[in-house]
Amino acid sequence: MLVWSPLHGGLLGGVLRKKAEGTAVKSAQGRAVDALKEHGTAIAAYERFCADIGRDPAEVGLAWTLARPGVTGVLIGPRTPDHVDGAVRALDKPLTEEETDRLDALFPPVGRGGLRPPRG
Repeated sequence: MLVWSPLHGGLLGGVLRKKAEGTAVKSAQGRAVDALKEHGTAIAAYERFCADIGRDPAEVGLAWTLARPGVTGVLIGPRTPDHVDGAVRALDKPLTEEETDRLDALFPPVGRGGLRPPRG
C-alpha cells in the first residue's frame, strides 16, 4: 500500500507548536482545520509524546506510517530541505515497538476503536 498525505495535511507534523509559533502553513487550512477541532486532545498528546522521545512530530508520523502492516511507501510533499532531512531520519530510525504501541493507543487502528474512513 502506498500512503498519500501521511501527515494528514500537516496535522501530524507539529500543528499545535506551529500554530503557537505562527508558522503553520498546510495545517492551518483545509481538512486539517476540521480534523484538529475533532481530534485536538489526541494531537496534543501526540506532540507531547514526540517531545518526550526527542523527535520531530513529522518524523514520528512518517516513521509510524511506514511501520503499519502492508505499507510499502509514502507520498510526501516536502517544501524545504529540512522536510526532506526529516523524512530520511524517519527511514533511518524506525520507531521502537513500545513507541508504536503508545501511538496505537493514542490513535487506535480501525477495528480497535479507530476512525473509519467516510463512506461515499
